[in-house]
Amino acid sequence: MGILWTILIGFIVGAVAKFIMPGPNGGGFVMTTVLGIAGSFVGSFVFSLLGFGGGVGFVGSVIGAVLILWIAKSLNK
Repeated sequence: MGILWTILIGFIVGAVAKFIMPGPNGGGFVMTTVLGIAGSFVGSFVFSLLGFGGGVGFVGSVIGAVLILWIAKSLNK
């Protein structure tokens, strides 16, 4: 059951990040989910570098996903 929650929360985080940073972010359900899960890892890493610990929660995950989108858009220019 844990993997299903990971996929569901990953999709929600990815969808919120795409809503915050609109544009040609194609990919569909799978890429949105991967974006949300990767955003959780990136958010956790960035917040641990800043001294906040590893548990970043939903907001930290969304911040990590938005950071991934921003980097991807910067590389595609």
